[in-house]
Amino acid sequence: MNVKIIPSETIEHRIYLIRGQKVMLDSQLADLYGVPTKSLNLAVKRNRERFPEDFMFQLTDEEYRQVLLRFQIETSKAGKGGRRYNPYVFTEQGVAMLSSVLRSKNAVQVNIGIMRVFVKIREIISTNKELAQKLSELEHKIEKHDTEIQAIFEAIRQLLQPPEKPKRRIGFCVEEPKAKYKV
Repeated sequence: MNVKIIPSETIEHRIYLIRGQKVMLDSQLADLYGVPTKSLNLAVKRNRERFPEDFMFQLTDEEYRQVLLRFQIETSKAGKGGRRYNPYVFTEQGVAMLSSVLRSKNAVQVNIGIMRVFVKIREIISTNKELAQKLSELEHKIEKHDTEIQAIFEAIRQLLQPPEKPKRRIGFCVEEPKAKYKV
């Protein structure tokens, strides 16, 4: 049996974020495994106890419409086959479980490739979180320095302003000597 190697970019483009989870559609997984979508879903239904809600779930009508609009997944025309129900999506754990259900060398190899991509995505997200934390700390330091720098500029502006000359009094002023009192 000749096992084809799937580029990680192909897999990356098939991972979507739905309900806050990274998932893959049943039809796209079937394509990667080289089996019809119907066969993949049938194998899953036969082994339903291996796929709890956090491993696999069915999209709602609204989610399916959003997926169709956002990712422009090809669907067949009405009356010529096509989906009669919303697709299932599989989380990382569900994809791992699929290889045990499908039981073929190709499924194992494809699954290894998919797991590597999920790990790569997790590492990227982890790195981005660390970077975001460091960026936040840097922004806080800069804000502190900004207030200090603003205070310095304000002091410089005050020094640059010419001192106010005392205003000349208008009118007649009598300067009387002040009385000296002894205590």
